[in-house]
Amino acid sequence: MKKKGILLINLGTPKEATPQEVKKYLRVFLSDRRVIKTHPFLWQPVLRGIILNTRPKKSAKLYQSIWTEDGFPLLNYTLAQRDNVAKLFPDWEVEVGMSYSEPTIEQALDKLLKKGVEYVTIIPMYPQYSGSTVGSVFDRVMRYFIGTDNIIDIRFIRSYYNNELYTSYYAEKIKESLSRHDIDKIVLSYHGIPVSYVEDGDTYPKECEVTTQKIMGKVGSDVPFVQTYQSKFGPNEWLTPATDTTLKELPHQGVKKVLVVAPGFVVDCLETIEELEEENKGYFLENGGTEFIYLPPFNADKTFADIVKEIINN
Repeated sequence: MKKKGILLINLGTPKEATPQEVKKYLRVFLSDRRVIKTHPFLWQPVLRGIILNTRPKKSAKLYQSIWTEDGFPLLNYTLAQRDNVAKLFPDWEVEVGMSYSEPTIEQALDKLLKKGVEYVTIIPMYPQYSGSTVGSVFDRVMRYFIGTDNIIDIRFIRSYYNNELYTSYYAEKIKESLSRHDIDKIVLSYHGIPVSYVEDGDTYPKECEVTTQKIMGKVGSDVPFVQTYQSKFGPNEWLTPATDTTLKELPHQGVKKVLVVAPGFVVDCLETIEELEEENKGYFLENGGTEFIYLPPFNADKTFADIVKEIINN
């Protein structure tokens, strides 16, 4: 019987909350042609001449705000999920790889192959497919094996936005919160992507919409909800409505109490802790909102490992 392995892949994070380390991280991240499709001939001068000389200092302060004595939440929670999954698959090898930091995808695959793994299931920690996330992971995994004769069996999980355990998890968290709080509106915020990517065929917004409908269908509440997109970068048109704009406008529409959830994130990171729970909360309160409740994603919750098990067994 072939020795099996599981590779969980997440985005990555700077090694430290310093401008130098953030600059290294952003250089790799923003040089990915899946993330920024502008031709390198045009993009790299902007990246290296402007962005990497201005953004790291500002971003480092944001990363400092989410730093804990254990490091960055994204890496810590991802490692916790590796351990949770390993307990459910005691005879399998389980590793973690990061797209833009260490441990890299290549380092994780090296470990698996050295341990004799002949069949690996790749699970990106992005429930909805986008070429800018899952597509990039697929490219990296396939590129790893180019030119080598040591090709192993690979099962690549494209998305799991319609997994019942996944949507039920968020639905139950929302219902529990609604039982304790008087909420005017629920905001489901997903990371955005440029509209041009969707025009090229990216199915991301469709999968986000299905996710929202399945979650809220299970919630079964009369509380209205809205789906939004966050983390816009650059001048191009991105998916709308924007989370920040929506939260600025809602209080003026009589919505004073909101429940915010981010179903596109498996673990907390800069975009949820700092952007949602701090920056966007500020926008809401500054414009007249009175209560802003943020529901965190799985983080170290073992339910995500149960989802991985169900995905692998189906």
